Amino acid sequence: MKSRFLASAAALALLSGAAQAQDLKFAPGEDARFNWASFDAFKQDLSGQSLVIDGPWGGPDKELFESVIAYFEAATGASVEYTGGEGVEQRINIATGAGSPPDLVVLPQPGLARDLASKGYLVDLGAETATWLKDNYAAGQSWVDLSTYPGADGNPGLFGFFYKVDVKSLVWYVPENFEDAGYEIPETMEDLKALTDQIVADGGTPWCIGLGSGGATGWPATDWVEDMMLRTTTPENYDKWVSNELKFDDPIVVAAIEEFGAFAKVDEYVAGGAGAVASTDFRDSPKGLFSSPPQCYMHRQASFIPSFFPEGTVIGEDADFFYLPAYADKDLGQPVLGAGTLFAMTKDSPAARAFVEFLKTPIAHEVWMAQTGFLTPYKGVNAEAYGDPTLKKLGDILLNATTFRFDGSDLMPGAVGAGVFWTGMVDYTGGKAAAEVATQIQSTWDTLK
Repeated sequence: MKSRFLASAAALALLSGAAQAQDLKFAPGEDARFNWASFDAFKQDLSGQSLVIDGPWGGPDKELFESVIAYFEAATGASVEYTGGEGVEQRINIATGAGSPPDLVVLPQPGLARDLASKGYLVDLGAETATWLKDNYAAGQSWVDLSTYPGADGNPGLFGFFYKVDVKSLVWYVPENFEDAGYEIPETMEDLKALTDQIVADGGTPWCIGLGSGGATGWPATDWVEDMMLRTTTPENYDKWVSNELKFDDPIVVAAIEEFGAFAKVDEYVAGGAGAVASTDFRDSPKGLFSSPPQCYMHRQASFIPSFFPEGTVIGEDADFFYLPAYADKDLGQPVLGAGTLFAMTKDSPAARAFVEFLKTPIAHEVWMAQTGFLTPYKGVNAEAYGDPTLKKLGDILLNATTFRFDGSDLMPGAVGAGVFWTGMVDYTGGKAAAEVATQIQSTWDTLK
């Protein structure tokens, strides 16, 4: 009787697996880009178990994430419901406070994860997962640090697993313009500054910079300053700055602001002159790359900016990017500024634990990589799985990073990071001294508790 029952169960499992396989975006074993061995090794029986995951991804991203979830379901027999979209921050605060959270939540803000962990709402993923991240992610310790927070008992734990990352340390240019002028891609910050001067000497304008963004005017300058912090001081000082242990008016921070000003506050360096920086909308500012003759040759912005390029622009041909380089004379490696999303466990269960383990398989990354809009620092994936050359190039920047740091203004209190830091940068490009602006920003931070 027992053997007949087991045989029937096995048959049902096979039928279930076959049905699920039909829903898989890429048939297991048929696409050599994917690590199918990791998929097979992960397989386990979690039939009858279910998971609810909330997160920020709606629209096309929801469909892309669900295409990844399908492989977890096929490998385990568990069922997963993803209930994501805009407003996850509000939903998770309400759900945890009411004692009815999802099993897992995907958060775009490490600061929110830190807050939830401090209240005892997140499950520690454990030292083994921390070690795995350190060993398997490029700049691995950075990811561990970004995910480690004090729990309700005050003891630190790993409360997040980063997945799907964005890169901000990029400079965009038009290859044809560089070729016509005989310019080469700079490999160091010294080279970038020399190129800036060379373009001026040749009668051109090196940069397009715009800080305009409606009520959020000023935020593009915060990214510049954060990138310059990572290129002029240590990652440890960056972390202290973000937490206000290193004050905003410290000479280290003032120097980073002035590094931004070395590009943005020189009339000859910026399209329209330094006075136009604050009033130029950031969405319009890269258009100068495409004029004839070019109004500028370079534009520093994150990987999303092609959305505002002229219609029909082909990345890699009509426009391209290079890594915002580090100084050759400073021992600070190859830092990358960016953002990303992290998984946090809000209800402990075998299925939730298994999903975290699933995220450690290359297949959990490669399925999304092969489609669109996904970057990962996981060294174990096949970079050839990326759906287009642009994603692969961005992925290479991530994999070559020695340090990764999250957008600093997003980690600061809102009144600072999304308030006086923005307005202060507008004041700075408008003529105020860096030290004066930094003192004003710090005075606001000092009033917060």
